[in-house]
Amino acid sequence: PNASEERGTLSSCGLQPCYVVGKPWSMQLINSTATSFTVSICSSSNASIGLYSLSVKTGPNRTPSPMGTLVVLFNPWCEDDSVYLPNKEERQEYVMNEQGLIYRGNRNFIQAMAWDFGQFEDNIVDICLKLLDVNPKCLRNAREDFSARCNPIYVGRVVSAMINVNDDYGVVEGRWNSPYTEGVNPTSWSSSVDILRQWFNNACRPVKYGQCWVFAAVMCTVLRCLGIPCRVVTNFESAHDTNKNLLIEKYFNENGVEDSKDSVWNFHVWVEAWMKRPDISDKSAYDGWQVLDPTPQEKSEGTYCCGPAPVKAILEGQTSLKYDVPFVFAEVNADVVTWIVRSDSSKEKIRTDTSSVGQFISTKAVGSDKRLDITNQYKYPEGSKSERDGFSRAMRNMDISEDTAITMKIQEVDKPICGSAIKLSLTVHNNRSTPQALNLQINAQTIKYNGSPTANIYWEQKEVQLQPKEALCLPINIPFDKYGEKMLNNNCFKITAIVKNAKDPKEIFVTEKDIVLQSPPLSITVNGTAVQNSMLTAEVVFKNPLPETINDCFITVTGSGLLEYPQKSQVAQLGPGQMMKVIVTFWPSRVGLRKLVADFHCSAFSKINASCNILVTPQLR
Repeated sequence: PNASEERGTLSSCGLQPCYVVGKPWSMQLINSTATSFTVSICSSSNASIGLYSLSVKTGPNRTPSPMGTLVVLFNPWCEDDSVYLPNKEERQEYVMNEQGLIYRGNRNFIQAMAWDFGQFEDNIVDICLKLLDVNPKCLRNAREDFSARCNPIYVGRVVSAMINVNDDYGVVEGRWNSPYTEGVNPTSWSSSVDILRQWFNNACRPVKYGQCWVFAAVMCTVLRCLGIPCRVVTNFESAHDTNKNLLIEKYFNENGVEDSKDSVWNFHVWVEAWMKRPDISDKSAYDGWQVLDPTPQEKSEGTYCCGPAPVKAILEGQTSLKYDVPFVFAEVNADVVTWIVRSDSSKEKIRTDTSSVGQFISTKAVGSDKRLDITNQYKYPEGSKSERDGFSRAMRNMDISEDTAITMKIQEVDKPICGSAIKLSLTVHNNRSTPQALNLQINAQTIKYNGSPTANIYWEQKEVQLQPKEALCLPINIPFDKYGEKMLNNNCFKITAIVKNAKDPKEIFVTEKDIVLQSPPLSITVNGTAVQNSMLTAEVVFKNPLPETINDCFITVTGSGLLEYPQKSQVAQLGPGQMMKVIVTFWPSRVGLRKLVADFHCSAFSKINASCNILVTPQLR
């Protein structure tokens, strides 16, 4: 609207390069006949992205004739573009790859989930441009918004805000508690395409529901579609600092039940986008990967968005730089202070942990399905002088105080698999040279991946006598019928052990461990050689591991460039030991390495995900 050369949204070019306010466009004649001609139009390297109308004027006094439209995107192949990415393999991964992996679980059990980004699927570019057009800044002043779209920093902040629904006509509505009856359980999604199309086809009404990995995956699709290199990143043991003091304060009552405003999430997912940052350094000091987080956690300049925060600034503790560096710095580097709250409301600090937050920061490796650990790009090695110096630049260093008279450790006896009894052990060690009479309480709570407790599933209390330097190993057994139903909408459970000195109840020791359950296996295999536009079949199999019938079972199969639409098969019930087998027939439409994704849903488990890579070769002519 109101296009102008001054704002860079209008350009008039002859058959010679045309320079307008430092934004040159050029047009070159390719060939011509008596009745037609062909021209090549090249946009400027800093043109605003979006939909342009084209018209041609064949003489000085002639009326322009419409020629059609042109979509301009950021260009990571162009050295003068703000998103230029010099490495060819990285461009292939972070711009062109339509499928990827998102990491979830916890630091002790990292799970890869296949995701279909689908940025080149039909009408996705139109949907992404619509998303820009309905953002609040555009609705308030479209002229300024269109002009600012030449800047990936601006576009990144707009997209970060528009993925969530909190301030605008955003795409995804977040929900962290069941029920999800008005929408879809966030764990059910495995494709950005389904979400974006649903939003677009329903007049920009929000899609229900999403959580952090859904927000991040949809944002990755949008940025890659717009030409901005992007990757999905998972931070394990991710801190959410609500009062901006770079500390996570955890409060437990004397029974081991936690009630805290701050939290440490088992994992949190955001995206990194590649761009220059001339707004904070004219020496390219903070160019490169920038954190952008569309999950609505805290407001940034009055809007639920986050970033772009330079990863280099996070590493160095440069919390004065924009945007939102202090919040992201805390997510990967906050200290955790644990308190016991007594029955009279008094509290006692038990310990300060300077190392657990920010573990195994992960993204998919370039050109493979391996996990790439990028923790060293965000923080120096834990406990090193550089790491503590970085923390000190953000705030003063905290004193470490921990009594090790009694040490405890919770360990897994067997791999915890959903559907089986959970077998753990608790080791309590008396490090003193005198006998100790102890009161022990063990508590287990199901928790969401963001660390919020939801239900109690286990409680045990006993008295323990330990001789000097003695260690005692206690078994913990949690049967499936105690936790199964309560794990449906939760990521894992937290088990906490609290020991009190029987002679001095003020002396308290605490240990805790998060347990993530492995899902039963889901297999997917492809039969035959994948050739473009030729028939191919895949087989998906799930076997019920429970001694009881499970209901409402269905398998969904997706894959950009492989299937035009998701294919869904359903059975009402699956008895103990029974198998559900689905044969999918499809015709791959695009060549190259593709990923076929299968999801299994039922009444007893959260979504189970499996995938396989398919190399599609060109059809012989």
